[in-house]
Amino acid sequence: MTISILILAAGASMRMKGRDKLLEDVHGRPLLRHVTRRAVATGCPVMVALPAGNQTRRKLIEGLDVTILEVTDADSGMAASLRAGLGVLPDKARGLLVALADMPDITTDDYLNLIKAFLNDLEASIHRAASADGIAGNPVLLPRWAINDPDVFTGDAGARHLLRQHAERVRLVPLPDSHATTDLDTPQDWAKWRKRT
Repeated sequence: MTISILILAAGASMRMKGRDKLLEDVHGRPLLRHVTRRAVATGCPVMVALPAGNQTRRKLIEGLDVTILEVTDADSGMAASLRAGLGVLPDKARGLLVALADMPDITTDDYLNLIKAFLNDLEASIHRAASADGIAGNPVLLPRWAINDPDVFTGDAGARHLLRQHAERVRLVPLPDSHATTDLDTPQDWAKWRKRT
């Protein structure tokens, strides 16, 4: 497979009032393991960006075929995790699929549909997942030309800079329901999601 997946899991869960959202239970597993298993099932190489020294999160994905990236400057923002991923991205990779670790509804098929759309696009556009009704969300698949943009690697904006600067080269890929727009950042988000599911 010519696409690598980078799961961003180095955030501090600041809005969870002392809880680590990546430890929350999803279908009998901690969220981070749930999300990572679905990415690994694509057959693509998977990297997981973790805060340096966070043994709790590391243990959540023990035994899975992933490359763990310890992000020493995780507090500086999302770009630190992107830098870590790009530092080990294989030369043969045509693109990098950037996934958020707090999106429990994204499935293996969702990843594969995004990858298929990208590989079938002769224009090498940025591919961004969207809800079934067209609302842009995540994950985002970045082609080689995009990940060479140095502005991606500063601050907490990450790929948002690219999506703004190259809006004409962004292709939305609708996923089922609200898979692409359901990210759970607060205890209230989790309560609503559990009630719905």
